[in-house]
Amino acid sequence: MINDMARIMNDLQVVTSTLSPEVDMQKLEVRLEEIMSNYEIHRKSEKDIENDIQDKIELYLSARKVEGLAKETIRGYTGELNRFAKFINKPVVQITTSDIRKYLASNENNMASTVDRKLSAIKTFFSWLVTEELLLRDPSTKIKPPKKPKRLPKGLSVEELEVVRESCISRRERAMMEVMYSTGCRLSEVQRMKIDDINMQEMNMRVIGKGDKERIVYISFKCLHHVKGYLNIRKDDCEQLFVTERRPIRAMTNRAIERSVDQIEQRTKLSKKLTPHTFRHTFGTLAMENGADLADVQQLMGHEDPSTTLVYAHVSENRKKQAHKKYHMQ
Repeated sequence: MINDMARIMNDLQVVTSTLSPEVDMQKLEVRLEEIMSNYEIHRKSEKDIENDIQDKIELYLSARKVEGLAKETIRGYTGELNRFAKFINKPVVQITTSDIRKYLASNENNMASTVDRKLSAIKTFFSWLVTEELLLRDPSTKIKPPKKPKRLPKGLSVEELEVVRESCISRRERAMMEVMYSTGCRLSEVQRMKIDDINMQEMNMRVIGKGDKERIVYISFKCLHHVKGYLNIRKDDCEQLFVTERRPIRAMTNRAIERSVDQIEQRTKLSKKLTPHTFRHTFGTLAMENGADLADVQQLMGHEDPSTTLVYAHVSENRKKQAHKKYHMQ
């Protein structure tokens, strides 16, 4: 087929190269008929077209790896796109907007945030295909993201934070909890932390956030005290800040950190769910409650979009009351 197309294009080039500026379309049509009579052309059936969706996904993921996309993001895209490919099971060129909508609606139990994440991965994939000229049109363009319910982040109150502190029974638990709260870091950022990233004198820490972007976060005196206490009992030479307690000593995984927080939660008996992200929410909420500037909180938390930080800008009834007394003109 490729050789036939090459011959057709070659013959057509020979014809068009001999044309004068004033083309006689009738003669051109006759000549094209003469050329095309040497070929038998038929439209491929759906079965004849190669199902290339998995190959295109692998090509896309390889390109994103080269671009330096974070491993966690690559892993997320891989899972989402593989599930999409299994559901659709047809060549990329044949995928329609309706196909994508059917996939997104295939599980009624999916929350809006889950559907939004799936759509985001699909949109990024098709956008890349069009940009790379591997596809002429993007079937996901017309699909709008679902409306997500606006929920306030569930952070801990000052009193609840103290309960959590008192529920930590090991130096590792306490140091980990203080680092997550003091820095407001994401789980993946905490998992990547290394001892050498800590500047004891400046009381700050270098972290690698989303998209492998580096930023500086700060730690409190209390946090520094417990981190030093944890490091003093360590007898290993592992460079990671938080490591396993059993040998071979190695960096804790994301899941291991989550399990450690789960164990703390079981002892607190709080009504709120305790996760690594709860401490991040607590950091953002309490910072805003104490009058921190929105732009400062955005930088500290590593948010690219200011609107992401706005979820922490809600204020308590007491703060609203005080603001009214302070700023209302009588």
